[in-house]
Formats: sequence, C-alpha cells, structure tokens
Amino acid sequence: MLNIFKKTAQNISSLLGSKTIAIQKEQLENILIEADIQYDIVDSILEHLPQSIRKNQLEIALQRFFRGESYYDKVSLKPITTKPLVELIIGVNGAGKTTTIAKLAKSYKNQGKKVLLGAGDTFRAAAIEQLKLWSEKIGVDIISTQNGSDPSALAYDTIQAGIARGVDNIIIDTAGRLHNQTNLKNELAKITRVCSKALNNQDFRKILILDGTQGSSAITQAKIFHEMLALDGIIITKLDGTGKGGAILSIVYELKLPIMFLGIGEKEDDLIAFDEKAYIQNILEWIFE
Repeated sequence: MLNIFKKTAQNISSLLGSKTIAIQKEQLENILIEADIQYDIVDSILEHLPQSIRKNQLEIALQRFFRGESYYDKVSLKPITTKPLVELIIGVNGAGKTTTIAKLAKSYKNQGKKVLLGAGDTFRAAAIEQLKLWSEKIGVDIISTQNGSDPSALAYDTIQAGIARGVDNIIIDTAGRLHNQTNLKNELAKITRVCSKALNNQDFRKILILDGTQGSSAITQAKIFHEMLALDGIIITKLDGTGKGGAILSIVYELKLPIMFLGIGEKEDDLIAFDEKAYIQNILEWIFE
C-alpha cells in the first residue's frame, strides 16, 4: 500500500528531514495536520501520548482510533447475502464513478462471478457510452437506455434482468451532478426506493465514490449523501496523486462508514481493498526509522 501514498510520504519527508526513532508531540501534530488529518482528530490521537513519541506508542493510538471505544464500535461493512448483490454507485461528476464501476466489475469477474452493469447516469450520454466501452473491454453485460430516460426505470430493469439471468453482482451507475441540487437528491432517493422494490425489500448496497485529491473537503459532500441515502460504504479514488493521504482518518471519524477500496490508477485492475493495518504501518513508515 506504500506506493499509493508516495506523495504524502514525500510531503512529510520534506517537513521531517529524516526519519527518527522518537518525535516531539508538537512536530508530530504538524506533520499529521499537513497530511490532511483534521486538528481535533490529531488532538484526540495524541492526547494521552508523552511529549517524546515512539513508533509503538503512535501505533497503539492509531489502532485505538480505528477500533473506537471498544472492538464492537469498529466500523465494518454490513454483510449482505442477497443474490444478486446490488450495488448502487453514487458520487459527483469527476470523482471517478465510471472507472470504479469497471474496476469493481473486473474484480468480481476475477472471482468467477457473473456481473451485470446498469448505465443509470442517463443525464449524460458520455457516461452511458463510457460504461458500454468498459463493459465490452471487461466482458460483462450491460443494461442501458437512451440519454434522458428515467434512471429509476433503468435501475428496475437492470435488477429484473439480473435476477432473470441468475447473475451474482449488479452494479448500477447514477448521475453525479452537484450534491446541492435538489432534483438530484430527489432522483437518488427515488432510485433507492425502486431498487428496494425490485429486490422485494431485500438489502442492497449504496456506495459513495470520493475523490481523494479533495482530502477532508470531500467530507461535507459525503455527509449530504449519507444523510440523504444512509450509505453503506466508501471507495476513495485518485489517492496515488495526492499528498492528502491522512484524509482517510478524517473520513472514518466523521462518517463512521467503512472504506471498502482505494482506487490507485486508471486501469481496470487498479483497485485494492482498504487494509487499516497496512494503512497504519504506512503512517508509521512516513515518520519513523
């Protein structure tokens, strides 16, 4: 996971000079804030640590942060046994939704699963065409309609087709116009209701795609979507191109939602499962010998 946060590591290296055995609390505070971790989170992580902090001390504090007050408070993805497993993909334009859908589809196909895509961003002809191209490249089926059609009807038709074909996974794209547009909010709420109806009220996932280059500023956007739809998980894209690798801590803290995957490039295989232990080790390796 280390290469993903190369830019964050470079930023910290320029601040730190060289890696150390122990670091002063004030200096560590500045470094973590520079990595785009919110001040109050940094404060709570470092609160009970001594003035001179060693690697194992910070490691325990970070583990405690992810765990919460107890093991049972730990944020994790809710298991869903419904077949097909439907995932509704949500996020603003430019966050990398279409590419992420392709990566997810490829990942499921690699596991031997039968996948169906739904081109639900019917407001943009380019989004439909892009998803069609990806479906051909990966070799999975897609349900699409013409530009301007009802996205809720497309979602319903995709789920019905998936059930009829006996697929394992259905991934449905949605429009990504700005989160403060009331019509988009209403549209997404309607699609969610229709998906539930098509599945006879069985569970499905609502996954938010966040642009990692926005760092902590993406949280406001995420909160609006979460309040509206009760999201199940987050995929963070473009983290390989930003020095804001610490924003993951802010996202976990603010949203109390599991981070499922990290997008690390433009190719269909550039998606890795988020591993909090590996992420903690990354933070430690930015700083300590």
